[in-house]
Amino acid sequence: MRFAVDGWDPAYGSGMEAEGEILTESTATISVDIEMPAGKWRPVDPSPDCAPPGAVLFVDGVRRVEARVWIDDPVSADGEVPTEATPALCASYAAGVICCSGDRSHLVGAQMRRGLFSTAAHATDIVTRTGSYTAHRVAATTAVGAGPGSLMASLSQALQRRLGDIEMATAAEARSITHKHGADKHPDDDLLVIDGPLRGRQHLPRAIGYIKSHRTTYLPDELNAMVGRLEPGQRTPVFLMGTSWDRHTWYLRLPGEPGAPWSGVVRVECAADLPKTEVIRLAGQSQACLGKYASAAYKDSRSPQNLYPIGGLERELRHRLGDPKLLYRALRAASIRA
Repeated sequence: MRFAVDGWDPAYGSGMEAEGEILTESTATISVDIEMPAGKWRPVDPSPDCAPPGAVLFVDGVRRVEARVWIDDPVSADGEVPTEATPALCASYAAGVICCSGDRSHLVGAQMRRGLFSTAAHATDIVTRTGSYTAHRVAATTAVGAGPGSLMASLSQALQRRLGDIEMATAAEARSITHKHGADKHPDDDLLVIDGPLRGRQHLPRAIGYIKSHRTTYLPDELNAMVGRLEPGQRTPVFLMGTSWDRHTWYLRLPGEPGAPWSGVVRVECAADLPKTEVIRLAGQSQACLGKYASAAYKDSRSPQNLYPIGGLERELRHRLGDPKLLYRALRAASIRA
Protein backbone atom coordinates (compact mmCIF):
# COMPACT_ATOMS: atom_id res chain seq x y z
CA MET A 1 0.00 0.00 0.00
CA ARG A 2 1.40 3.38 -1.04
CA PHE A 3 0.37 6.54 0.78
CA ALA A 4 1.46 10.14 1.35
CA VAL A 5 1.04 12.37 4.41
CA ASP A 6 -0.79 15.70 4.17
CA GLY A 7 1.59 18.54 5.07
CA TRP A 8 -0.96 20.40 7.17
CA ASP A 9 -0.67 20.19 10.97
CA PRO A 10 -3.73 18.14 12.07
CA ALA A 11 -4.29 20.63 14.90
CA TYR A 12 -5.34 23.21 12.29
CA GLY A 13 -7.76 21.04 10.35
CA SER A 14 -7.13 20.01 6.79
CA GLY A 15 -5.69 21.89 3.85
CA MET A 16 -8.54 20.41 1.81
CA GLU A 17 -11.46 21.25 4.06
CA ALA A 18 -12.10 21.37 7.82
CA GLU A 19 -13.55 18.27 9.41
CA GLY A 20 -17.31 18.23 9.44
CA GLU A 21 -18.97 18.91 12.76
CA ILE A 22 -21.07 16.17 14.30
CA LEU A 23 -24.32 17.85 15.31
CA THR A 24 -26.72 16.57 17.92
CA GLU A 25 -30.42 16.14 17.21
CA SER A 26 -32.28 19.44 17.07
CA THR A 27 -35.61 18.02 18.31
CA ALA A 28 -36.47 15.71 21.19
CA THR A 29 -39.56 14.16 22.74
CA ILE A 30 -39.76 15.30 26.35
CA SER A 31 -41.78 13.89 29.24
CA VAL A 32 -41.40 16.10 32.33
CA ASP A 33 -43.85 14.36 34.69
CA ILE A 34 -41.37 11.73 35.86
CA GLU A 35 -40.41 12.94 39.32
CA MET A 36 -43.09 15.61 39.79
CA PRO A 37 -45.83 17.18 37.64
CA ALA A 38 -44.76 20.06 35.39
CA GLY A 39 -46.96 22.49 37.32
CA LYS A 40 -45.09 21.69 40.54
CA TRP A 41 -41.55 21.78 39.20
CA ARG A 42 -39.05 23.39 41.56
CA PRO A 43 -35.29 23.18 42.17
CA VAL A 44 -34.43 19.99 44.06
CA ASP A 45 -32.08 20.41 47.01
CA PRO A 46 -29.54 17.73 47.95
CA SER A 47 -31.12 15.16 50.24
CA PRO A 48 -29.39 14.66 53.62
CA ASP A 49 -30.56 11.03 53.46
CA CYS A 50 -28.66 10.33 50.23
CA ALA A 51 -25.14 9.17 51.10
CA PRO A 52 -22.40 9.48 48.48
CA PRO A 53 -21.22 6.20 46.96
CA GLY A 54 -18.28 4.36 48.50
CA ALA A 55 -16.32 4.76 45.27
CA VAL A 56 -16.76 6.89 42.15
CA LEU A 57 -15.31 5.57 38.89
CA PHE A 58 -14.69 8.21 36.23
CA VAL A 59 -14.45 6.99 32.62
CA ASP A 60 -13.05 9.14 29.85
CA GLY A 61 -11.29 8.84 26.53
CA VAL A 62 -9.08 11.01 24.35
CA ARG A 63 -8.34 10.95 20.63
CA ARG A 64 -5.78 12.65 18.44
CA VAL A 65 -5.36 12.70 14.68
CA GLU A 66 -1.66 12.11 14.06
CA ALA A 67 -1.79 12.76 10.30
CA ARG A 68 -4.09 12.89 7.33
CA VAL A 69 -2.83 10.56 4.65
CA TRP A 70 -3.67 9.74 1.05
CA ILE A 71 -3.88 6.11 -0.03
CA ASP A 72 -3.08 5.52 -3.70
CA ASP A 73 -5.43 3.39 -5.74
CA PRO A 74 -3.98 -0.08 -6.46
CA VAL A 75 -1.95 -0.69 -9.60
CA SER A 76 -4.15 -2.11 -12.35
CA ALA A 77 -3.71 -5.61 -13.75
CA ASP A 78 -1.90 -4.23 -16.80
CA GLY A 79 0.56 -2.31 -14.61
CA GLU A 80 -0.99 1.13 -15.08
CA VAL A 81 0.13 3.57 -12.36
CA PRO A 82 -2.85 4.96 -10.38
CA THR A 83 -3.69 8.64 -10.63
CA GLU A 84 -6.29 8.81 -7.87
CA ALA A 85 -5.89 8.66 -4.09
CA THR A 86 -8.26 8.25 -1.15
CA PRO A 87 -7.98 10.43 1.99
CA ALA A 88 -7.60 8.68 5.34
CA LEU A 89 -6.84 9.43 8.99
CA CYS A 90 -4.07 8.05 11.16
CA ALA A 91 -5.12 8.49 14.77
CA SER A 92 -4.26 7.50 18.32
CA TYR A 93 -6.95 7.04 20.95
CA ALA A 94 -7.11 5.88 24.55
CA ALA A 95 -9.59 5.35 27.36
CA GLY A 96 -9.16 4.89 31.08
CA VAL A 97 -10.87 4.73 34.45
CA ILE A 98 -9.83 6.55 37.61
CA CYS A 99 -11.29 5.51 40.96
CA CYS A 100 -11.92 7.99 43.77
CA SER A 101 -12.69 6.57 47.20
CA GLY A 102 -12.57 8.71 50.32
CA ASP A 103 -9.63 11.08 49.97
CA ARG A 104 -7.66 8.76 47.65
CA SER A 105 -7.69 8.17 43.92
CA HIS A 106 -5.85 5.87 41.55
CA LEU A 107 -5.86 4.79 37.92
CA VAL A 108 -7.76 1.53 37.60
CA GLY A 109 -7.00 0.76 33.99
CA ALA A 110 -6.26 2.25 30.58
CA GLN A 111 -6.20 1.05 26.99
CA MET A 112 -4.52 2.69 24.01
CA ARG A 113 -4.94 2.07 20.28
CA ARG A 114 -3.66 3.45 16.97
CA GLY A 115 -5.74 3.17 13.84
CA LEU A 116 -5.92 3.95 10.13
CA PHE A 117 -9.44 4.98 9.08
CA SER A 118 -10.18 4.89 5.37
CA THR A 119 -12.83 4.03 2.79
CA ALA A 120 -10.18 2.35 0.60
CA ALA A 121 -10.97 -1.35 0.23
CA HIS A 122 -7.28 -2.23 -0.08
CA ALA A 123 -6.15 -0.30 3.02
CA THR A 124 -3.79 -2.31 5.24
CA ASP A 125 -2.05 -1.71 8.54
CA ILE A 126 0.66 0.94 8.55
CA VAL A 127 3.74 -0.18 10.45
CA THR A 128 6.12 2.49 11.73
CA ARG A 129 9.09 2.46 14.06
CA THR A 130 6.82 3.86 16.82
CA GLY A 131 4.03 1.33 16.37
CA SER A 132 1.37 0.07 13.99
CA TYR A 133 -1.87 1.73 12.85
CA THR A 134 -4.56 -0.93 12.48
CA ALA A 135 -6.63 -0.50 9.32
CA HIS A 136 -10.36 0.10 9.82
CA ARG A 137 -12.54 0.15 6.72
CA VAL A 138 -15.20 2.88 6.76
CA ALA A 139 -18.23 2.66 4.49
CA ALA A 140 -18.06 5.33 1.77
CA THR A 141 -20.71 8.04 1.94
CA THR A 142 -23.38 7.85 -0.74
CA ALA A 143 -24.96 11.23 -0.09
CA VAL A 144 -25.64 13.27 -3.20
CA GLY A 145 -23.05 16.00 -3.54
CA ALA A 146 -21.01 14.66 -0.63
CA GLY A 147 -17.59 16.25 -0.69
CA PRO A 148 -14.27 15.86 1.10
CA GLY A 149 -15.67 17.43 4.27
CA SER A 150 -18.41 14.79 4.47
CA LEU A 151 -15.84 12.05 4.00
CA MET A 152 -13.63 13.43 6.76
CA ALA A 153 -16.69 13.65 9.02
CA SER A 154 -17.40 9.95 8.34
CA LEU A 155 -13.83 9.02 9.21
CA SER A 156 -13.98 11.13 12.37
CA GLN A 157 -17.22 9.43 13.41
CA ALA A 158 -15.65 6.01 12.84
CA LEU A 159 -12.75 7.04 15.07
CA GLN A 160 -15.21 8.20 17.74
CA ARG A 161 -17.03 4.86 17.63
CA ARG A 162 -13.78 2.97 18.16
CA LEU A 163 -13.00 5.24 21.10
CA GLY A 164 -16.43 4.51 22.55
CA ASP A 165 -15.77 0.78 22.23
CA ILE A 166 -12.62 0.89 24.33
CA GLU A 167 -14.25 3.27 26.83
CA MET A 168 -16.94 0.65 27.41
CA ALA A 169 -14.42 -2.20 27.57
CA THR A 170 -12.27 -0.29 30.05
CA ALA A 171 -15.28 0.53 32.23
CA ALA A 172 -16.46 -3.10 32.24
CA GLU A 173 -12.98 -4.29 33.16
CA ALA A 174 -12.79 -1.80 36.02
CA ARG A 175 -16.11 -3.07 37.36
CA SER A 176 -14.75 -6.63 37.36
CA ILE A 177 -12.20 -5.63 40.00
CA THR A 178 -14.46 -3.50 42.18
CA HIS A 179 -12.99 -5.02 45.32
CA LYS A 180 -9.81 -3.07 44.60
CA HIS A 181 -11.61 0.26 44.48
CA GLY A 182 -12.00 0.77 48.20
CA ALA A 183 -15.58 -0.58 48.16
CA ASP A 184 -14.77 -4.20 48.93
CA LYS A 185 -17.20 -4.39 51.85
CA HIS A 186 -20.04 -3.18 49.61
CA PRO A 187 -19.15 -4.23 46.06
CA ASP A 188 -22.29 -2.58 44.64
CA ASP A 189 -21.65 0.73 46.39
CA ASP A 190 -20.04 2.58 43.50
CA LEU A 191 -21.05 5.04 40.80
CA LEU A 192 -19.75 4.95 37.23
CA VAL A 193 -19.47 8.45 35.74
CA ILE A 194 -18.96 8.45 31.97
CA ASP A 195 -17.68 11.71 30.55
CA GLY A 196 -20.15 12.36 27.74
CA PRO A 197 -23.48 10.85 26.70
CA LEU A 198 -24.41 7.43 28.01
CA ARG A 199 -25.50 6.19 24.58
CA GLY A 200 -24.37 2.64 23.89
CA ARG A 201 -23.49 2.10 27.55
CA GLN A 202 -26.94 2.19 29.15
CA HIS A 203 -26.59 -1.47 30.14
CA LEU A 204 -23.74 -0.75 32.55
CA PRO A 205 -25.04 -0.88 36.15
CA ARG A 206 -25.04 2.21 38.38
CA ALA A 207 -23.86 4.39 35.48
CA ILE A 208 -24.54 8.02 34.60
CA GLY A 209 -23.51 10.13 31.62
CA TYR A 210 -21.95 13.50 32.36
CA ILE A 211 -22.44 16.23 29.72
CA LYS A 212 -20.35 19.36 30.32
CA SER A 213 -21.52 21.61 27.48
CA HIS A 214 -24.85 22.41 25.86
CA ARG A 215 -25.66 22.81 22.17
CA THR A 216 -29.41 23.11 22.52
CA THR A 217 -32.16 23.35 25.10
CA TYR A 218 -34.66 20.58 25.66
CA LEU A 219 -37.18 21.79 28.23
CA PRO A 220 -40.22 23.98 27.53
CA ASP A 221 -39.43 27.68 28.02
CA GLU A 222 -41.24 27.99 31.35
CA LEU A 223 -39.27 25.04 32.79
CA ASN A 224 -36.01 25.80 31.04
CA ALA A 225 -35.87 29.18 32.84
CA MET A 226 -35.49 27.26 36.10
CA VAL A 227 -32.10 25.90 35.00
CA GLY A 228 -30.51 29.37 35.17
CA ARG A 229 -31.91 29.90 38.68
CA LEU A 230 -30.44 26.75 40.20
CA GLU A 231 -28.20 27.27 43.22
CA PRO A 232 -24.96 25.27 43.61
CA GLY A 233 -25.87 21.68 44.46
CA GLN A 234 -29.44 22.00 43.24
CA ARG A 235 -30.85 20.11 40.28
CA THR A 236 -33.98 20.10 38.18
CA PRO A 237 -36.49 17.29 38.56
CA VAL A 238 -35.80 14.26 36.40
CA PHE A 239 -37.36 14.21 32.92
CA LEU A 240 -37.40 11.63 30.12
CA MET A 241 -35.84 12.62 26.81
CA GLY A 242 -36.14 10.78 23.53
CA THR A 243 -34.17 11.47 20.37
CA SER A 244 -32.66 8.58 18.45
CA TRP A 245 -32.49 6.92 21.88
CA ASP A 246 -34.24 7.39 25.23
CA ARG A 247 -32.77 8.33 28.60
CA HIS A 248 -33.68 9.93 31.91
CA THR A 249 -31.87 13.20 32.47
CA TRP A 250 -31.63 16.24 34.74
CA TYR A 251 -29.65 19.49 35.03
CA LEU A 252 -27.32 20.07 37.99
CA ARG A 253 -25.40 23.17 39.01
CA LEU A 254 -21.91 22.63 40.37
CA PRO A 255 -20.29 24.91 42.95
CA GLY A 256 -18.18 27.66 41.42
CA GLU A 257 -17.78 31.37 40.91
CA PRO A 258 -20.93 33.32 39.94
CA GLY A 259 -21.29 33.95 36.24
CA ALA A 260 -23.74 33.59 33.39
CA PRO A 261 -27.12 31.99 34.13
CA TRP A 262 -25.94 28.58 32.93
CA SER A 263 -22.45 28.85 34.39
CA GLY A 264 -21.51 25.60 36.13
CA VAL A 265 -24.59 23.77 34.86
CA VAL A 266 -24.14 20.19 33.62
CA ARG A 267 -26.62 17.68 32.32
CA VAL A 268 -26.61 14.19 33.80
CA GLU A 269 -28.38 11.18 32.33
CA CYS A 270 -29.09 7.52 33.08
CA ALA A 271 -30.81 4.62 31.34
CA ALA A 272 -34.46 4.92 30.34
CA ASP A 273 -35.44 1.42 31.52
CA LEU A 274 -34.49 1.92 35.17
CA PRO A 275 -37.22 2.01 37.85
CA LYS A 276 -38.24 5.48 38.96
CA THR A 277 -36.82 4.92 42.45
CA GLU A 278 -33.40 4.00 41.01
CA VAL A 279 -33.40 7.00 38.69
CA ILE A 280 -34.10 9.39 41.57
CA ARG A 281 -31.46 7.64 43.68
CA LEU A 282 -28.85 8.18 40.94
CA ALA A 283 -29.92 11.81 40.61
CA GLY A 284 -29.46 12.25 44.34
CA GLN A 285 -26.05 10.59 44.25
CA SER A 286 -24.95 12.94 41.49
CA GLN A 287 -25.77 15.83 43.83
CA ALA A 288 -24.01 14.17 46.72
CA CYS A 289 -20.69 13.53 45.01
CA LEU A 290 -20.04 15.45 41.76
CA GLY A 291 -19.73 18.88 43.36
CA LYS A 292 -16.83 17.57 45.45
CA TYR A 293 -14.74 17.21 42.31
CA ALA A 294 -15.65 20.51 40.62
CA SER A 295 -12.53 22.31 39.34
CA ALA A 296 -11.44 25.86 40.11
CA ALA A 297 -10.97 28.53 37.45
CA TYR A 298 -7.30 29.14 38.24
CA LYS A 299 -6.55 25.44 37.65
CA ASP A 300 -8.77 24.61 34.68
CA SER A 301 -10.11 26.84 31.90
CA ARG A 302 -13.19 24.59 31.69
CA SER A 303 -14.09 24.99 35.37
CA PRO A 304 -16.11 23.96 37.19
CA GLN A 305 -17.55 21.42 34.72
CA ASN A 306 -14.26 19.69 33.93
CA LEU A 307 -14.04 17.68 37.14
CA TYR A 308 -10.58 17.17 38.65
CA PRO A 309 -10.55 13.37 38.15
CA ILE A 310 -11.58 13.77 34.51
CA GLY A 311 -8.96 16.46 33.89
CA GLY A 312 -6.26 14.34 35.49
CA LEU A 313 -7.31 11.26 33.53
CA GLU A 314 -7.23 13.23 30.25
CA ARG A 315 -3.67 14.40 30.96
CA GLU A 316 -2.52 10.87 31.75
CA LEU A 317 -4.13 9.42 28.62
CA ARG A 318 -2.67 12.13 26.36
CA HIS A 319 0.75 11.39 27.83
CA ARG A 320 0.28 7.72 26.94
CA LEU A 321 -0.55 8.62 23.33
CA GLY A 322 3.08 9.64 22.86
CA ASP A 323 4.85 12.60 21.29
CA PRO A 324 2.80 13.76 18.26
CA LYS A 325 5.85 15.14 16.46
CA LEU A 326 7.71 11.85 16.84
CA LEU A 327 4.70 9.89 15.62
CA TYR A 328 4.27 12.22 12.65
CA ARG A 329 7.92 11.84 11.64
CA ALA A 330 7.58 8.06 11.90
CA LEU A 331 4.57 8.14 9.58
CA ARG A 332 6.46 10.28 7.08
CA ALA A 333 9.36 7.84 7.16
CA ALA A 334 7.02 4.89 6.67
CA SER A 335 5.36 6.58 3.68
CA ILE A 336 8.73 7.00 1.98
CA ARG A 337 9.46 3.29 2.40
CA ALA A 338 6.04 2.24 1.09
